[in-house]
Amino acid sequence: MEQLAAAADLSVDTVRFHQARGLVPPPRRAGRVAYYDDTHLDRLERIRSLQTRGLTLATIRRLLDGELDQADEALAAALSGGTSAEETYGLDELAQRSGIPLALLRAVEREGLLVPQAGGYTAGDVEVARAGLRLLEVGVPLPEVLELARRQHRATRDVAERAVELFDAHVRQPLRAAGLPDDEAAARLVAAFDTLLPATTALVAHHFTRTLLAVALEHIEAVGGEAELAAVRAAGGAAGR
Repeated sequence: MEQLAAAADLSVDTVRFHQARGLVPPPRRAGRVAYYDDTHLDRLERIRSLQTRGLTLATIRRLLDGELDQADEALAAALSGGTSAEETYGLDELAQRSGIPLALLRAVEREGLLVPQAGGYTAGDVEVARAGLRLLEVGVPLPEVLELARRQHRATRDVAERAVELFDAHVRQPLRAAGLPDDEAAARLVAAFDTLLPATTALVAHHFTRTLLAVALEHIEAVGGEAELAAVRAAGGAAGR
């Protein structure tokens, strides 16, 4: 194992880690001696290549076991953001860039309300974190902000799971059954994802904005004064453009 690790430019602990999780096949044994060969080295290099593309070990294992094909590999890499050139940050740097205390970000991350991409956070996460900070600055209590975020997360998760089911049933599965060459199937699958993700995001964001403004207007119509009502109507008109 020491020789295999050296040839793969990995630590022995890393090799053992992959082997314990079934990513690397067992060695050939002669008594108490374990022998590894080029197939093990190739497997380790393949694992490292897939990790570089941002794939998780669970996905890598299914790829290595033949449960997923080349098209799935391409889609998984696109989903993970592993092929993106966008700069990513750790939680410490996200705290520095957003102006939010690190302890608070850690608490939010534990709640599942901050979701890293490819092991890090991006400029988009910085903007979202700042948006959350603005809610606190206008006087909304932190526990209420977190509870609202939890409810939004649960609802979004339900919608996202259904959207993925539809994508799988009506895009991925037909492409897999079409008998296309691997490269073409992979390219088509990623292209479909690249088209549908912004389209779906735009639909959801637009619907939420319109619904939020409608609910706010209903509330002000019930309890507010004329000045408040005019302000909400003006905000709704600006957001609708």
